[in-house]
Amino acid sequence: MKAPRLTALALAAGLLLGIPTVASAQPVAPTDQVHRPVGTVESIDKIDDTRWDVFVRSPSMDTVVKIQVIRPSDTSVPRPTLYMLNGAGAGVDGANWLAKTDIVDFFADKNVNVAMPVGGYLSYYTDWERDDPKLGRNKWQTFLTHELPPVLDEALRADGVNAIGGLSMSAGSVLDLAIQAPGLYRGVASYSGCAQTSDPVTRSFIRALVQLRGGGNTDNMWGPDGDPQWVEHDPLVNAEKLRGLELFVSNASGLPGQYEMPGNVRPAGSPPLVDQAVLGGLIEAGANVCAHNLVNRLGELGIPVTTNFPAAGTHSWQYWQDALRASWPTLERALSQL
Repeated sequence: MKAPRLTALALAAGLLLGIPTVASAQPVAPTDQVHRPVGTVESIDKIDDTRWDVFVRSPSMDTVVKIQVIRPSDTSVPRPTLYMLNGAGAGVDGANWLAKTDIVDFFADKNVNVAMPVGGYLSYYTDWERDDPKLGRNKWQTFLTHELPPVLDEALRADGVNAIGGLSMSAGSVLDLAIQAPGLYRGVASYSGCAQTSDPVTRSFIRALVQLRGGGNTDNMWGPDGDPQWVEHDPLVNAEKLRGLELFVSNASGLPGQYEMPGNVRPAGSPPLVDQAVLGGLIEAGANVCAHNLVNRLGELGIPVTTNFPAAGTHSWQYWQDALRASWPTLERALSQL
């Protein structure tokens, strides 16, 4: 058990050594879109009026992906859809929005579909250049931005208005997805993540996380160092392409807060409190540097962004539950645009 903790500590410390900002760079244009088939709904498990599980086949990955869905309080007319992505474990390990937060209760009185894909372990929710021996075939950008939305809209009788949010690993991915699929989302919420991929420090962090935790090789994702895809998928470099979206960026300081206090009841399956306070604190503090880099860059570009930087808090679910609440006014504005 000591080795994983040391690994996590080393990764977090690497972030804390200082994540460089990007003063200026020429963004790489997204690859031209080609004709591709959309997904198909294989089945729908209507658990109750509030909760559905929709199973959608991805042609690009040749697999079926479960989409955990929260239905609107009023389904008499088509409603918008909020996509919520999970962290590095991709929800398959039980660490997901549905299991670790009160997201069902929070959206009980709101007229929005909430769609939470399960899958994409350590994939960064992007299209990998080639299959990986350990992590398999990952074409998550294609699935999330092309294959899934039209068939899910039809299944849910949604209105085609979308927003997206993500935490930790996916906090940068959701910004990248919005950049890669202009017009698909009207709002993006980024919780406790790093919106940088192409500078040496963050690139090394991504490589280490994928390799040490999952045995994957990021050369199969965006290629070796110097491959232009590392720049193409860097939201900080490509921040100009976020203009016009409702944006929310949240990151705590990493200092212990109310959810590290004695007597606090944490979600089932939470890590030991010392790990949450120390390792979770270090990771959150490192991500905090990234979050401020992004916000500063957006400010330089004159792009509005709503921020939430609590003075205390670690890289853990109860803070992300609070961040979701704080982001809702921003996401609601995005989803209510005509």
